[in-house]
Amino acid sequence: MAEPAGASSRANTPADSKGVRIAIDAMGGDHGPVEVVNGSLPYAREHPDDRLILVGDEATIRSIAGAELPPNVSIVHAGQVVGMDEHPALALREKKDASILVAMDLVRKGDADAIVTAGHTGAGMAAAVLRLGRLQGVDRPALAVQMIADTGPFVLLDIGANPDSTAENLAQYARMGAIFTDRVLGVVNPRVALLSIGEEKGKGDARIQRATELLDATDLNFIGNVEGKDLARHLADVVVCDAVTGNVVIKFFEGLSGFIFDLFRREFEGSLRGRLAYAFLRPGIRRIRHVFDYERVGGSLLLGVKGTVIITHGRARRRMITFAIEVGAQTARARVPDLIRESLSSAPAPRASEPTAEAVGT
Repeated sequence: MAEPAGASSRANTPADSKGVRIAIDAMGGDHGPVEVVNGSLPYAREHPDDRLILVGDEATIRSIAGAELPPNVSIVHAGQVVGMDEHPALALREKKDASILVAMDLVRKGDADAIVTAGHTGAGMAAAVLRLGRLQGVDRPALAVQMIADTGPFVLLDIGANPDSTAENLAQYARMGAIFTDRVLGVVNPRVALLSIGEEKGKGDARIQRATELLDATDLNFIGNVEGKDLARHLADVVVCDAVTGNVVIKFFEGLSGFIFDLFRREFEGSLRGRLAYAFLRPGIRRIRHVFDYERVGGSLLLGVKGTVIITHGRARRRMITFAIEVGAQTARARVPDLIRESLSSAPAPRASEPTAEAVGT
């Protein structure tokens, strides 16, 4: 695939060996610029070598940030916003000055090394594909998220980009996820598995069986299938599935963790005995809550495009925004898009399919 018009050879290369430049869609998300800006500034203060570029309505951003920005924070004005309830493709066509497009263009032109957005998932994916383009050999990009387990995070993908993935897509997701897990999470030779209805290798529908054949023929550390019950046990470091399954899984995990801690709270607050018990158990409960804290994963990385793109929860608050920026910076430093391109360069390109703006959503 040819480079997009105006693309720079350094679009995916950090500006220097120390710092990276992160474009932030300051207007995106359910809670808008208040949470995004207030999540960005703490990261900027703690990482003075990195540069943050807040993209959105300048007057609004300055009113939230205060009179003086940290020296490593700048603002690029964008006069429009893609709403969370808008049709992504239509909105991107009509709103050329939307913050997500302006931020994406900074990456395309080489003025930023990564983008972070809490805005519309479909718009973020469509803008990335249209503005940055897919990497050579990538049929469809995939959204990858770090899931929390007691022994450390594992990567689950796809969780929102492609609801109708083929077996060939699943095999490609596995390779991209393995590269991210190796280079960003530091897991050497990560264990790769398919999420299916049975743990026996090859068990599942025709797509899973075909993906098993394809993965068996690679040099990946492919261990076969894992079931839903195995995810929290961290039996694999990269778990591959279609977007519908992946999205259901992450939202079930989030809902379950909230449900469990609501039960704890009601139990402990219901009586004097419960409040006394909580006083003794508080340190352990805090440690358990830390394990279940999904905000620490930051956001989902869109693997397979010519740039580092982090799409975090639309409902993300400032703390999760800070973590999302950290994931973006780590991924940009590791040059993950370049590593994926190098890994796929010698393999025959799969049949290309048209990009879709109808993402499942995260």
